[in-house]
Amino acid sequence: MPYIDGFVAPVPAGKRDAYIELAAKSAPVFQEHGALQVVETFGTDVPHGKQTDFYRAVAADEGDTIVFSWIVWPDKATRDAGWEKVMADPSMAPGEDMPFDPKRMIYGEFEVVLDTGA
Repeated sequence: MPYIDGFVAPVPAGKRDAYIELAAKSAPVFQEHGALQVVETFGTDVPHGKQTDFYRAVAADEGDTIVFSWIVWPDKATRDAGWEKVMADPSMAPGEDMPFDPKRMIYGEFEVVLDTGA
């Protein structure tokens, strides 16, 4: 079964295009190092909850859009080796004007236990 890296981050108003540009630059690097798929999504209907929600999880500011993203790897070993190479790649060094605050991003690794897709 595939192995997943998942991410949720707040992107400030006005930084959408910069975020998409960063994602488009980063995705091929992940794929070069073994990722099968990189998916970036911008929230269009993300409700505010009464106890918890995506906004609270990432300490979103007023006007931020929630981004939900994932990277699909063939397995954990490929993921671990791939991430090591991605982090060593000079093109992946963070720039001065990041389109989101990485300190407020949440992320994790996930084992697929059910997949109804092809």
